[in-house]
Amino acid sequence: MVERSLIWSTRREGVRLFAHGVTVRAASPVALVVGTILSAVNQGSTIANGAATWATWARVVVNYCVPFVVASIGFLSACRSVPRGEALAPE
Repeated sequence: MVERSLIWSTRREGVRLFAHGVTVRAASPVALVVGTILSAVNQGSTIANGAATWATWARVVVNYCVPFVVASIGFLSACRSVPRGEALAPE
């Protein structure tokens, strides 16, 4: 069951929940695991060879941010309340 304070129906409410850190507890473990795997696969050899530049580290940051955002969207999707008369997807 979704906690009442997490239910949202407009994009503005969803963004507000994200900005207030509601998704951090659920999305952080996902970002940690997926970001580590992506970084090891994509930038691991560059880092291990000592050839990492600021651009390499920027890519590592993105490797953690993308799964965090995707997991947050998944979390918020489960908390969305669709107003009466509005369908989830067009038919």
